[in-house]
Amino acid sequence: MTAGDQLHLIGSIPLDSSEQVFRRLAEELGPFLKRMPDGETGKRSRWVYFQRQMLLDHPAMEIDPTVPPYKFVQWDGKVVREVEQVRFKPGVDPTTVVFETGYDKAALASWEVFKRLRVAGAIPKHMRFQVCLPTPQASGYLYVSGPARETYFGVYERALKTALANIVKAIPAVDLSIQWDVCQEVLAFENYFKDRPAHYKTQIFEMLGRLGDAVPIGVEMGYHLCYGSPRDEHLVQPKDAAILVEMMNGIAAATKRRIDFLHIPVPKGRSDEPYYAPLKAWERPAGTKLYLGLLHYDDDAGDKARIAVARRFVDDFGLSAECGWGRTEPGRLPGLLKGHRLAAEVL
Repeated sequence: MTAGDQLHLIGSIPLDSSEQVFRRLAEELGPFLKRMPDGETGKRSRWVYFQRQMLLDHPAMEIDPTVPPYKFVQWDGKVVREVEQVRFKPGVDPTTVVFETGYDKAALASWEVFKRLRVAGAIPKHMRFQVCLPTPQASGYLYVSGPARETYFGVYERALKTALANIVKAIPAVDLSIQWDVCQEVLAFENYFKDRPAHYKTQIFEMLGRLGDAVPIGVEMGYHLCYGSPRDEHLVQPKDAAILVEMMNGIAAATKRRIDFLHIPVPKGRSDEPYYAPLKAWERPAGTKLYLGLLHYDDDAGDKARIAVARRFVDDFGLSAECGWGRTEPGRLPGLLKGHRLAAEVL
């Protein structure tokens, strides 16, 4: 295991500012991290929910009166929330629509803090600044009605690439790590969205390949696969890792540039071999690091058990939580940091 690469953090941290996040992570996990996120604080703490407000405020968009509110359902059947979905207003030419996602502005503001703290010695000199970006399908499946969705994907992809271009222009490649957050795509593979198109696999892999290839060589780039965590729980409880392996292989086939890292989640109760067995079919791309999201709050014994079972099916992996921590109880943060530190020390 390379020093400084034992752990990976997904992105969100339940603190008030990026400076608090950088200082806390550097103090407690710095020696085990290769890259550091800004915690997705403020309006980004609920992941892409602030994108819904952007769409509601956009002059080209309106609530679609022809569809019922979308029910966001947890794995156990509980309705997390009901959301009215939007569409393009009649008469709008989608090719002329420009979305300001805000991801570039947030990244560049946090980068200034990161730079200052690294110069001051509060952040290790080797550390990369990690920017986590959603895919078009994230807001598309949640907030856009089915008839408008495929068109929306193209418009939002254009907006994302504009934000990405602004980020890579301002931040040196050697200092930057881009993570694509892949959640709704995993849920589509699990048939969570009953209106997924027949060509959903091709659509997903081609889109993820284009996004990955938009990241310049020299910038670190990876994908975080996820089952969602709106209430700090999965939206779907996977049977095993087979779909995640299929997706990792498909993403690698669709992406022309090197994939530096991949992350997949492992539910807390899965210390059984059948969950990990599909990893035997994973075709690791050259130079790709795998992070298994098997670290869970206040479960050191379980973490060790899951690591031991995983080692029977895949070697050379780093450790992570299942998802970001932004939706968890803030009082859990000290325990999460401690658990990650303990696991990294013995990996």
